[in-house]
Amino acid sequence: MGNAESLSRMAGQRSECRPASDRNGGRNQIGTVAGFASEYPAGFRRNPHTIARFLTVGRDRLSKSESVTVAAIEAGVPLLVEARDIVATFQAMIRKRSLGDLEPWLERARSSLVASFASGVVKDQAAVAAAITSPWSNGPTDGQITKLKLVKRQMYGRGKLDLLQARVIGAA
Repeated sequence: MGNAESLSRMAGQRSECRPASDRNGGRNQIGTVAGFASEYPAGFRRNPHTIARFLTVGRDRLSKSESVTVAAIEAGVPLLVEARDIVATFQAMIRKRSLGDLEPWLERARSSLVASFASGVVKDQAAVAAAITSPWSNGPTDGQITKLKLVKRQMYGRGKLDLLQARVIGAA
């Protein structure tokens, strides 16, 4: 689903504290994950991807220092608290397969940091609804394709089809 990457990208681009004219390349980044991360002393700085991961992982799975970092970020960037809750709600909706919660979630998400994600869900709402309600998954197929691509990349330029076939069958 890419939650950490999405939150990192969105939080780095949006801010409640920066004027629109200063969003592209400006020095005032207070209110963004990237800006907040740069405020830390050099030994304690975290990159935005790490911070986004902290925000998408349950508090019980974080170390004490990571939990302190999350608390400081949430105090410094309040919009991320709401975005974190919206993402967690979406994850719970997918896991519980509760299609009835999709419309209220979309209404809430449209006015938050995850608005671009919500607009993507709206564009492909039929597929999202099918994913929530269907018991089928293409996860095993994707796993096999990933494994095949890995073997192919490892052997790039080293052999012909017979060697690739032996590696794929041997890997299975």
